[in-house]
Amino acid sequence: MRIVSWNVNGLRSLGKNGYWESFLKGTKPDIFCLQETKASPEQLSEEFLSPAGYSAFFSSSQVKKGYSGVALYSKVEPLNVIYGMGIKEFDEEGRLIGAEYEDFWLLNAYFPNGGQGPHRLDYKMRFYDAFLSFAEKLRKKKPVIFTGDINTAHEEIDLARPKANEDTTGFLPEERAWIDEVVAAGYIDTFRHFHPQTKDAYSYWDMFTHARDRNVGWRIDYFFVVSEFMRRVKKGDIHPDIFGSDHCPVSITIQ
Repeated sequence: MRIVSWNVNGLRSLGKNGYWESFLKGTKPDIFCLQETKASPEQLSEEFLSPAGYSAFFSSSQVKKGYSGVALYSKVEPLNVIYGMGIKEFDEEGRLIGAEYEDFWLLNAYFPNGGQGPHRLDYKMRFYDAFLSFAEKLRKKKPVIFTGDINTAHEEIDLARPKANEDTTGFLPEERAWIDEVVAAGYIDTFRHFHPQTKDAYSYWDMFTHARDRNVGWRIDYFFVVSEFMRRVKKGDIHPDIFGSDHCPVSITIQ
């Protein structure tokens, strides 16, 4: 089973230039998770609402149209679908959707960006803490896989210019320390597990500076799997050959 995650930076824009079709053909997902959809279901065409063979589930922002939003598509019908963490200030931005399967929980999250001032960094850090507590509660029932745009590069190897970004949100010590906490709790960064020394492997590039052309990027999109489930994970990959967003898809293959 292949599970794929992608920050699409606007789902509706993928219909242009064949990006939606190339994504599905290029990654062949059994389940796929999207972030930053920037649309509610009533704004989407049939190709996004009901792609052949998939059940589709959406969580969109209640505070601003065309903002945030996540979606989950699955060939396997989930046992249960959850929308948010049950905390209004986090749920109203449409940042989390989860699905329960027979052997695991899958959480798809679009974690906040810490830019736009101290209040958003504070919001991001509180979201981080609430999310990990939420995941740990679900973990008591069955193993947890979580994926999405975490909006933080963990180590220096995970971005092209670490020294220049030491004071930039997305690479601040407190943001990186939260990922340390996730790892300490027993969650495995699947890409790094399979590619421990791989450099220049990124999932996000700034569009305005054409950074993708030069591969000046950040690895801020992840799959984390709890250690007790890791034996089932056979691959963890990044797909820089898939275009259509300022991010590229990431994936895991499980047995």
